[in-house]
Amino acid sequence: MSESISDGQVLTGTVIEEDLEEPRRYKVLLHNDDYTTMEFVVYVLKKVFHKTEAEAHHIMMSVHKNGIGVCGVYPKEVAETKVAMVRHMARKEGYPLKCTMEEV
Repeated sequence: MSESISDGQVLTGTVIEEDLEEPRRYKVLLHNDDYTTMEFVVYVLKKVFHKTEAEAHHIMMSVHKNGIGVCGVYPKEVAETKVAMVRHMARKEGYPLKCTMEEV
């Protein structure tokens, strides 16, 4: 059933949300430690974050030199999944690699 409105337009019962908000985005971060090998960090970056060898090496060096490195920016659910994957892989290999996320 349609409902007329004053300027000649017709409402069909469907409401269109005009003020759609972008989903919040989160940075996924790797933190430096004294035990996780550089090779493992590069492996994680390639496997979980689909980085090229050069990108993975660059991020790994940022983690090594600065204590932290940004792996990427994702919607909340994707970021949570990637953090969980990294933590699982690290624990499975016996590394204390810390992976966190923070809102952009």
